[in-house]
Amino acid sequence: MAILRFRIYFEEDESIYRDVVIRHNQNFLDLHAAILRGYEFDNKHKATFYRSNDHWQRGREISLEVYEKDYKAAPLLMADTTIGSEIRDPNQRFIYQYDFNKNWTFLVELINVSKEENPKITYPTVVRTEGIAPSQYGTKGLLGEKFADIEEKYDLSSIAVGDGFAEKDEDGEDLGLEEGGAEEGGEESAGEES
Repeated sequence: MAILRFRIYFEEDESIYRDVVIRHNQNFLDLHAAILRGYEFDNKHKATFYRSNDHWQRGREISLEVYEKDYKAAPLLMADTTIGSEIRDPNQRFIYQYDFNKNWTFLVELINVSKEENPKITYPTVVRTEGIAPSQYGTKGLLGEKFADIEEKYDLSSIAVGDGFAEKDEDGEDLGLEEGGAEEGGEESAGEES
């Protein structure tokens, strides 16, 4: 049984990607669920795959369901379409679009085909994670909600550029250090304390 390894890039930043392994006889619904798990997205929105060529142009759709929109050709359904049936070349590509309002787009590329199945893995699964996934419903950073509290508490938006930084004190005297002045004195006093 062939095991396919796909790399799923976040379209807006190709340094963010997930590698998913899946059996060739599993369907696109399984791949759809694995991508959502890999990027920590919920499963509440519309989704579709597009067959793609080397230039990431969209071809025939493999859709979660038939949506009310115009199709050039009737879409295939994810639940009825096996991954292996859509592999046309060794570097097969698909475009995956999730949540048509937010337009989350991922570039899906076949990067490896193996004949050896790992009995310890439940397919499909994410086997590699690179980069911090985008937040599905808003900003997600290292500080998270704490930063919004800090920003609100201190009203960081009202600070004008240059405020609070002056080259002269209130009496108009220059605050710059002169040669041999305060710097040397600081070194001497530090030496005396030792």
